[in-house]
Amino acid sequence: MYCPRAGFLGGLVLVALDAAPAAAGMPSVSLTDAASLRLQSVSFFLALFLASAVAVRGIWNGFRSDFPRLPRLSYPKAVALVGLWGLLFVLVLTMISGARELMTPGAWKKDGVTYSLADEQKPAPAVPALEPSEDVRRDKLKSLFQSLAAYAAAHNGRYPPPGDTAIPANVWRTAHASGMPFIYLPNRTAADPGRVLACEPELFGSARLALFTNGDIRPMTSDELAPLLKGVK
Repeated sequence: MYCPRAGFLGGLVLVALDAAPAAAGMPSVSLTDAASLRLQSVSFFLALFLASAVAVRGIWNGFRSDFPRLPRLSYPKAVALVGLWGLLFVLVLTMISGARELMTPGAWKKDGVTYSLADEQKPAPAVPALEPSEDVRRDKLKSLFQSLAAYAAAHNGRYPPPGDTAIPANVWRTAHASGMPFIYLPNRTAADPGRVLACEPELFGSARLALFTNGDIRPMTSDELAPLLKGVK
């Protein structure tokens, strides 16, 4: 007996076998990258949707062993049930979003795939502090020497002992962003020529500025200052 379906399939096979190979330059239809990505997303969602229907049907029918009165769930009905659940979830989420907007109109704005408060101030990215120039560093040492020289002039040429509060704390601070104080070498007098009175901590590399008792400011390396700073806190 002739079967129409078998004849149709046979015809497709003959057409496929008799098809001529495509020659170079023939037009071909293909999807754009955006359409291809959308098709992949839809295909993944559809496969996940159908797989969820299989899982729901298995769970429902598994309950029938404990609850015999439950009707058997077929696969089409499982697909309809999963679709109904999805629509209910969309409805609930839409109601939540609408209620939030009604309670605070204009308070939310779209931020990518989510929403954020319209008046929310995002913290600005931290900008690294620039290191001060050598001129600024020298000015700080000059200011320190002016205060030390004024103290020495009032105390027979002797510079203040460590911890003396006669020099303001801000004068002792370096130009570094940390505000770390200068290293002070006590027991100096204005009559001591060529002796280091204060210097910078190792904040700007090994090249550090040193203040001498006569007011000179010279660059010195950490190795040069190391013998002078033994025992100095």
